[in-house]
Amino acid sequence: MKIFIYAMREFDELDVAEKLKKEYGIDFEWSAQYPTLENAHLAQGCDAVSTTPCEMGAEILERFHSLGVKYITTRSIGYDHIDLKRAGELGIRVSNTKYDPDGVSNYTVMLILMCLRNMLYILKCAEVQDYTLRKKIGKDLASCTVGVIGTGQIGANVVRNLSGFGCKILAYDIYEKEYLPCEYVPLEELYEKSDIITIHTPATPESHHMINAQTIAHMKKGAMLVNCARGSMIDTDALIEGLESGQIGGAALDVLEKEDGLYYYNRMGDVIENRTMAILRSFPNVILSPHTAFYTDKDVENMMRYNFDSLYRFENGLENPLEVKLPAK
Repeated sequence: MKIFIYAMREFDELDVAEKLKKEYGIDFEWSAQYPTLENAHLAQGCDAVSTTPCEMGAEILERFHSLGVKYITTRSIGYDHIDLKRAGELGIRVSNTKYDPDGVSNYTVMLILMCLRNMLYILKCAEVQDYTLRKKIGKDLASCTVGVIGTGQIGANVVRNLSGFGCKILAYDIYEKEYLPCEYVPLEELYEKSDIITIHTPATPESHHMINAQTIAHMKKGAMLVNCARGSMIDTDALIEGLESGQIGGAALDVLEKEDGLYYYNRMGDVIENRTMAILRSFPNVILSPHTAFYTDKDVENMMRYNFDSLYRFENGLENPLEVKLPAK
C-alpha cells in the first residue's frame, strides 16, 4: 500500500512519516505542494492521498479517482474542505485525524490573557521604546465572565484550564457535561453576560457566521472574541463594524475567513488580496495568528500517525472511528 502526502513539511512531518512507514508497513511519496489539478498526477500508483486543509472539491476528487486513489485522509480535525458528497459517490473513503486537546486549549487561554492585558499593543509600543502606561491598562481574568461555545474535547479542556483562574465560566453546547466546572446557559444569555467569548464548535452549515451583526449587537458592550476553531464561524465584516463601534472590545483570531492560500505560505512581499485581513491588522486590539494553535511536536506526530492508522484500518477491513461521511438521510 502506498500513500501520496501533499503539503508535506520536510522540517517536522517527514521524520514522523519515515517512522510510521516502518511501523505500519505503508510506503509513501510526497511533495511540499498542495494538491491541484496540475499536480494530481503525482498520486498515480498510490492508494491514498493525504493533505492538510485546502480545497478538495468535486473536480480534484474525480481526478484522483481516475488515478486509482481509494482513500483521502486530512491531517486535521476539520474536514469541511472536502466534498464528502462527491467522495461518497465516487466510492472514496475519507478520514480526518485527532490529537490531544492540550495544544489548542492552552493556546486559547494564552490568547484570552493576551487580549485582557493588551499584550499586542504593549509589545508594539516596546518595539519603538514607548514604555509609558497610557492606554495599556488591562483586566484581571478573575473578575471576568468567560463564555465557552462548544464543550467538546477542546472546549471542555478550556473550561478546566480557566477554572484555575477564578473567573465565572458560562458554556453552551447541545450536549451538556455535568462534570465540567461551568454553568450551561442558552446561547443568547452567554452573549449578554460574557466579557470574553471563545469558540470551539465544528464548522457546519448551522455554525456558519454564528457570530454576526445580530449576535454582536446582543453581546455585552466591550466583549472580547477569541476564535481557535474555524474562520467561517465569524462574519468578518460584522466583526470589523463591532470593533469600530466599540461594541467589541478586542479579538484574538487564530483562524480567519478566506485564509486558504495565505496561512502556511510564505507571502512576504506579495500584495495580499484580503482586505478584511488588512483592516483587522490595523487595529491595536486585534491579534491575528496564522492558524498555529494546534502546532506542537506532540500534536504534529498524532496528526500524521492517525492518517497512517486510518489507511491501515481501511485496507485491512477494520473499523475506523475517524472515517467521515455525510449523515444518512
